[in-house]
Amino acid sequence: MFVPLYDYNPLRHIRTPWVTRSLILANVLIYIAFQDPLLVGPLAAEAVLASFGMIPAVVSGYAYLPPELQRLPEETTLVTYMFLHAGWLHLGTNMLFLWVFGDNVEDALGHARFLVFYLVCGVAGGLLHLASAPNSEVPLVGASGAIAGCIAAYLMLHPRVKLWVLVLMRIPLPIPAWIALGAWVGAQIVNGILVHEDGTAWWAHIGGLVAGAILVVPLRRKGVPLFDRGLDRPA
Repeated sequence: MFVPLYDYNPLRHIRTPWVTRSLILANVLIYIAFQDPLLVGPLAAEAVLASFGMIPAVVSGYAYLPPELQRLPEETTLVTYMFLHAGWLHLGTNMLFLWVFGDNVEDALGHARFLVFYLVCGVAGGLLHLASAPNSEVPLVGASGAIAGCIAAYLMLHPRVKLWVLVLMRIPLPIPAWIALGAWVGAQIVNGILVHEDGTAWWAHIGGLVAGAILVVPLRRKGVPLFDRGLDRPA
């Protein structure tokens, strides 16, 4: 639908979004070290997906991994899955969204609470995906659930911010956040209901969105308003 490029939204409480940058770095390094088929080999990359991706059938007890792939308790893959990706495009898209939106959510919550927020949103996305397809033997991977939580929080904090987005991968436009992100949220819900087997974990996105919208309210700093109340924005 669109690719975010930049937002006009300065940080107000922190100088550097260390957690956001660290998460991006961790995701990139993990992909390079353990998942890039050209560097580690396709068989090793597939083994990492099976061992550390969240396989609903394994977590729910309907299926079991071979002993050589059982490296962690099944429940812990609800965390590890969000640091794995299906390819460079998947990784790059997720990290771009995190780069654009994560810093302002971290600014509103603080470093430690943002890290907890991010992880809980990712776990919530994994749990809803698990509930929607408990017999699936396809590994769930990607930071999309956690990043969906960041998008929900950003939308509740800064709906009037202007975003530069790339529409249809070609047209750069400045659009208010509530239009761009509202359309993105709507697309996740519609696809989650109507689309069942296109390879995208729509319910993981929805789980992250719901968790993010709920958690941003109690976790934000004291005095940080919702919906840009009391803040002037440049036209």
